[in-house]
Amino acid sequence: NGFVRLKLYKGNVIVVGRDSKSDSLFDSTIATFEDDAGAYDQKDAGGFIKLNALRMRIAAKLDAQRK
Repeated sequence: NGFVRLKLYKGNVIVVGRDSKSDSLFDSTIATFEDDAGAYDQKDAGGFIKLNALRMRIAAKLDAQRK
């Protein structure tokens, strides 16, 4: 239970806020990439970017071969 604030714009729905006094939707102490006591290492993003780019390169190559 709680409240969610939404913004509606040109067919899109954007969550702009949420709050629950009795149920925790997430742990706010680790829901950040900045001051998270070491829960997230910025260097990890590099691996994610490389893996995601690989998927996209393969898809583009297959698409080009089909044309």
